[in-house]
Amino acid sequence: MPGRTLALGARTRIMAIVNITPDSFSDGGAFFSTKKAVAHALDALDAGAAILDLGAESTRPGSQAGGADPVVSADAEQARLLPVLEGILKERPQAVISVDTYKAATARAALKAGAAIINDVSGFFWDAEMAAVCAEFQAGVIVGHTRGLPEEWAAQPALDDDAVMRVVHDGLAGSLSIAAQAGLHQEKIVLDPCYGFGKRFDENFALLARQQELLALGCPLLTGLSRKSFLGHALTPLHDGQDAPAAERENASLAALVAAILHGASIVRVHAVRPAVEAACVADAILRHANRSQARD
Repeated sequence: MPGRTLALGARTRIMAIVNITPDSFSDGGAFFSTKKAVAHALDALDAGAAILDLGAESTRPGSQAGGADPVVSADAEQARLLPVLEGILKERPQAVISVDTYKAATARAALKAGAAIINDVSGFFWDAEMAAVCAEFQAGVIVGHTRGLPEEWAAQPALDDDAVMRVVHDGLAGSLSIAAQAGLHQEKIVLDPCYGFGKRFDENFALLARQQELLALGCPLLTGLSRKSFLGHALTPLHDGQDAPAAERENASLAALVAAILHGASIVRVHAVRPAVEAACVADAILRHANRSQARD
């Protein structure tokens, strides 16, 4: 982060999602105005969030994000995003703000305006200039793994458990290579396997069960599991054979969050901050005692 650091490892850091979009899968439109988005962000900080992740374009399944002609242009994205970023920093100058974008132009504008982190779900693959911009600012970067474009996800062929891990590992390794070539230091990077981004329902559980294997790439891990559709799919026995809607996935999200922490995540990206903070405290306590036991052995 330019001029700042955020220590990882001692306890799990909570990243709060702030969607400045009319069409997010989970809370589309709820915080679309600048005033509402800023208020929501400040509430998240008060609830215990260490990082705010601002996003002004939905990358939900089926969207045109990442393509040659996205529905939300860089100019439109910045018009939504920058007033919120500036409003938060006016109220909380020390807030650590991440910007969820795959567009280099938006990343540059956000970093100039005071953002500390760029969260690129494409892992530098959707905009060839992104890695260079992040390197120029030596910003913190969350490097994601996305299997194809959102409009292609439904047609992706199924993968077995080993193939899921191989695809995600190799994709993230490719992103790290791009970062190194651009001069972005590896200590600035956190990796995100991007649950749901081109992974079918059960493939996400296979990935979560073996997530800690990705630590071999040499970077901390972030996971974003909150309210994802594969969690709703797992709840079909409780909903008359139908997937649970996003509004009814919060308990499942907390269960997945704890599993992610126990499998190596240092940062978790969430919608509901306070429950996540409490769940992370429990998971962190388990890990502390597990590490003590291993040390004695």
